[in-house]
Amino acid sequence: MAWFDIAILALHFGLLSVLCLFGLHRLSMVFRWFFYRNNRVEIEQEFADLPYITVQIPIYNEQYVAQRIIDAVAALNYPADKLQLQIVDDSTDDTRNVIAQRIAYHNQRGISMEHIHRTNRIGFKAGALKEAMEISTGEFIAIFDADFIPEPDILINTIHYFSNKKVGMLQLRWEHLNRNNNKLTELQSIMLDAHFGLEQHIRSASNLFLNFNGTAGIWRKETIYDAGNWSADTLTEDLDLSYRAQLKGWKMQYVNHISCPAEVPSDMNAFKSQQHRWAKGGTEVMLKMLGTIWRSPASIRHKIESTFHLSNNLAYLLLLIDTIFLLIPSILIREHYQIEYMWWLDLPFLIASSCGHIVYLVFGQYALNRPMKKAFLNIPGLLLLGIQISFNNARAGIEALLGHKTEFVRTPKSGELNSVDNKPSSTKIPRYKAVAPRGAIFEFILSGVFLGLLIWCVDKEIWFMLPFMMFLMFGYASTSISSFINYQRLKN
Repeated sequence: MAWFDIAILALHFGLLSVLCLFGLHRLSMVFRWFFYRNNRVEIEQEFADLPYITVQIPIYNEQYVAQRIIDAVAALNYPADKLQLQIVDDSTDDTRNVIAQRIAYHNQRGISMEHIHRTNRIGFKAGALKEAMEISTGEFIAIFDADFIPEPDILINTIHYFSNKKVGMLQLRWEHLNRNNNKLTELQSIMLDAHFGLEQHIRSASNLFLNFNGTAGIWRKETIYDAGNWSADTLTEDLDLSYRAQLKGWKMQYVNHISCPAEVPSDMNAFKSQQHRWAKGGTEVMLKMLGTIWRSPASIRHKIESTFHLSNNLAYLLLLIDTIFLLIPSILIREHYQIEYMWWLDLPFLIASSCGHIVYLVFGQYALNRPMKKAFLNIPGLLLLGIQISFNNARAGIEALLGHKTEFVRTPKSGELNSVDNKPSSTKIPRYKAVAPRGAIFEFILSGVFLGLLIWCVDKEIWFMLPFMMFLMFGYASTSISSFINYQRLKN
């Protein structure tokens, strides 16, 4: 066998092995959950004198949800003399006026709020939070994004966890306001449920490094300063600060039984935009922090888990490389050397990598006591959604690896729902400007490529590859078509 052919086969099976490891890591979350399912963060003691808290609401062009979040924080039942409310506004549209009018309304009612408006977006969200913190009075900083709706007693129920002076951050579970809006929002909710109900719970319960999710959490101000403050050199400033704080010795905790509801993106283009930012930012933090983590005195357990945590977005890039450039050449090589039986070696790798993720997602519903029947029925949709965002997230990984910097793009939310019970808003909500369907043309081309490969597999009677080719073909075709349809609908 020629050395080039050996290299192709080695690279193909090497990438499959790495993808298999990512799948097995997801599967390990399920097994670890049984060990830590009853572990619950406990309050050591309650503060005799409640500490001062600053609530920060970062907003950028969110005119359709601005009033809702302002009204929600105005209703917080924490003692007014120990509560500072900051609306941190970088808006360039009418959101600024919406905020000003609503703050004036609450100020007249005796509820003090500060409108901190910047005329630039230096540092994006990280820069806005950093500047606002310089004039904050609280010992603790609670952060809620504009599309979240914190319950009135959320601060009273959570602040006492900080009686442990080693705790630097407390993350709350996300709930989903528009979970049942459409199939896309339902599938996203399942994905996020697994992240919180399994990942965050397990990492917190087993004292591993975990991350602040950017919102619905509380920081000790001292921790932020000690870790080097907010930084805008990555798109996921929350993940970056979390690791820097934990390497400084601060403890991060996750509370699974206290949630804060919010919206998930309701159309494919908004969802892909959000996923691109998360995937690119996560890869940027990996490049920035992984070497520091491995040089740190942290345990090998922490280092291995952090490696999986920070590099998992690269799985999309590896999948794309293998399916486009290596899969078919590897099959042709095996056919040429009459070692067709090696085709079946792909099957266990593909099953382990994909099934590990699916079991993880479905089990996340069980961990949160949600209906399992519905979760099982969503398995085809979850597989399809993973393919639909694979090119989008692979592109994000490439941009991060190449050092290509982009601005922080907020994910548009409609504000169509008022509560976790999916109660419709009484106000007719206008539409956001359409998000351009980036990469949709290339995704459509990929669907044609995999259609050709599907026909080729039928001709060669490589039957075990047909389901994978069909999912790849339908996945790329559907996300491309959906992206264009949503864009035209919002544009018109």
